[in-house]
Amino acid sequence: MSVVLGVLHFAAVVALFLYGLNAYLLLAIHWRNRRRIREAVTPEPPAEWPSVTVQLPLYNERYVARRLLEAVGALDYPSDRLEIQVLDDSTDDTGAIVAETASQLRKRGLTVAHLHRRERTGFKAGALAAGLKEARGELVAIFDADAVPEPDFLRKTIPHFTEPRVAVVQTRWGHLNREFSLLTVAQALGIDGHFAVEQSARFWGNLLLNFNGTAGVWRKAAIEDAGGWTHDTLTEDLDLSYRAQLRGWRIVYRPDLVCPAELPVLISGFKSQQRRWAKGSIQTTLKLLPTVARAPLSLWTKYQAFIHLTYYMIYPALLTVVLLSVPLLVAKEGAPDGNILLGVSLSLALGVVGPGFLLVYAQQVLDPGWLRRAWRLPAIMVIGVGVSWSTSLAVLDGLWRKDLKFVRTPKFGIGPAGGHWRGKAYVDRRLWGGFIEVALGLYCAWSTWLFYVHQSYAAVPFLALYTTGFLTVGALTLIHATPRGDNQRGSV
Repeated sequence: MSVVLGVLHFAAVVALFLYGLNAYLLLAIHWRNRRRIREAVTPEPPAEWPSVTVQLPLYNERYVARRLLEAVGALDYPSDRLEIQVLDDSTDDTGAIVAETASQLRKRGLTVAHLHRRERTGFKAGALAAGLKEARGELVAIFDADAVPEPDFLRKTIPHFTEPRVAVVQTRWGHLNREFSLLTVAQALGIDGHFAVEQSARFWGNLLLNFNGTAGVWRKAAIEDAGGWTHDTLTEDLDLSYRAQLRGWRIVYRPDLVCPAELPVLISGFKSQQRRWAKGSIQTTLKLLPTVARAPLSLWTKYQAFIHLTYYMIYPALLTVVLLSVPLLVAKEGAPDGNILLGVSLSLALGVVGPGFLLVYAQQVLDPGWLRRAWRLPAIMVIGVGVSWSTSLAVLDGLWRKDLKFVRTPKFGIGPAGGHWRGKAYVDRRLWGGFIEVALGLYCAWSTWLFYVHQSYAAVPFLALYTTGFLTVGALTLIHATPRGDNQRGSV
């Protein structure tokens, strides 16, 4: 048994080493190219603005549908070359809200098509594919329900398509409700790390990167050339991005252009979002990694694609090290004193410190006054490790099952002016995940105490972080699922 545990631990340590090290590699690429942010410019506008279809995939979004349509209706673009497609799969009163708002936009001279499917075949990917068949634009802008694009969004992204091999222009996500709670602060920090450092580094390093599902513009011909939207994975955006790049198309990333969006305010919504991304990434890995391996790309590019596609494996690797900490401590009689304890400490450090340093660097890139808010940075570490149980299950599910159930992330129309979610529809009332995470937190607390007693102090901070993370996420799951008053702003 000790041999099996040792093999599992070694595999987890290798994985944590690869993913932890890659955070530093991406950071180095970004630092070497950091001046390019200030030098980023929008190309000269085309002699004639191309036709654009704006696709808005919706499913039961009664609290944000009107806000989205009004923002898209305010886009500064020639109205005779702009078509708005609302891809509405809703089963509640969202359709009525869309119909009313669309009617108001049409009175202003805008072209708005309200497409409603009776069956949600393929979920979001299916809706995008169905809409594309009727789209009149040669370019397709896509916004999720929670997005609020700036009026000049198209004016600043469309000029990049004068380059014939550009398939996508992706912009950086902003946050409408960053300050709503520590949960939204934590999410904002994590997303900032991805968009401020990782995406920029992959773009500047000529590596494969991805369209992020919203706040971007596609060339319709590139979508069709790459095989169109498919729904055999839960991350249709990642899937299509890789297929297009393997066909020779390019993705342009503009970190200086920001499209604000609403962050999930419920821990259940955040966990479902992470599960969908994790499972879909693994499904895309199984689907496309063999093609990437055979593609005429450098070994460095292929290696980075492997790390990119499989990144969510870091969660089961971290969870494995944490869960094996006590069994390995018990089984350490056959090893020199301290070896097992040191191994646990180093593996946890590899998986936590590298990504953590990247997040700190991202805040330095985005916010000149970041030091005044540095106390918030532990929030993402706590929430990030706290969801490792549910995210690890999604990774394993992606490896073993082909289930393609799409669980949406509910939004409640919460923006800079505040808002509330209690008493509204779409709140997940399931408690069981919270009990499991609280139990894991208690296990980690016990592990922390045991390592402290054995004077392996290096592992104690990381095990304490997992204790805090699991207990926090478990408590939030229970609190958010418990009905209370309707109009509380929410501070957790």
